[in-house]
Amino acid sequence: MNTEQVLERMAKACQRCGRSAQEVSLMAVTKTHPLEATHWALEAGLKHLGENRVQELARKHPQVDDPSACWELIGPVQSNKARLAVEHADRIQTLDRLKLVNAFERHCADLGKARLRVLLQVNVGEDPAKHGCEVAEAASLVEAIQQTQHLELEGLMTIGELTEEEARIRCTFSRLRELRDRLSAGSGLALPVLSMGMTGDLEWAIEEGSTLIRVGTALFGARE
Repeated sequence: MNTEQVLERMAKACQRCGRSAQEVSLMAVTKTHPLEATHWALEAGLKHLGENRVQELARKHPQVDDPSACWELIGPVQSNKARLAVEHADRIQTLDRLKLVNAFERHCADLGKARLRVLLQVNVGEDPAKHGCEVAEAASLVEAIQQTQHLELEGLMTIGELTEEEARIRCTFSRLRELRDRLSAGSGLALPVLSMGMTGDLEWAIEEGSTLIRVGTALFGARE
């Protein structure tokens, strides 16, 4: 694992923008990697573990006996997989529609899960190929989440634009931060988590306010 190199990149980005390195957490994206990658991440002190597919999360989770691990679902959730997601995820970052709000709430009640931490995924760049709610829908979804008994909204998540243009990628991140500020002011929720930035754009994400970086390739190498 290349943990030290990634943490050094993060620390330098924090230094450039006057932030403390303690403000930004590193998630090990273990999706499609073998179970050993999860053990490597935990041994390196990385507690956030990101999985893209509900089935893969459900397979790996029971095999890892570490109460400090935070299993995070970072891929889209189909309605018929919502119960499995609620059962195995400590936090779901890809809540993006009212149907999922209702499904997660119902399954939490059925499973006796008192609290499910969630992030609202927003398609800030309005890319039709990406998942996430539209910016205009975000406020109503926040309100719907607030009306549930079991869902705890901790912040927002987005994916940077698939382009090499720094300005456009930064714009995606800054727009999510500005949206978070508006939603926080309107709802009274702190919304401290901004999950944005991956291997190729983590520095720009940090400089635009990210609090959680999702990294797989830079830690484990390219996936097969």
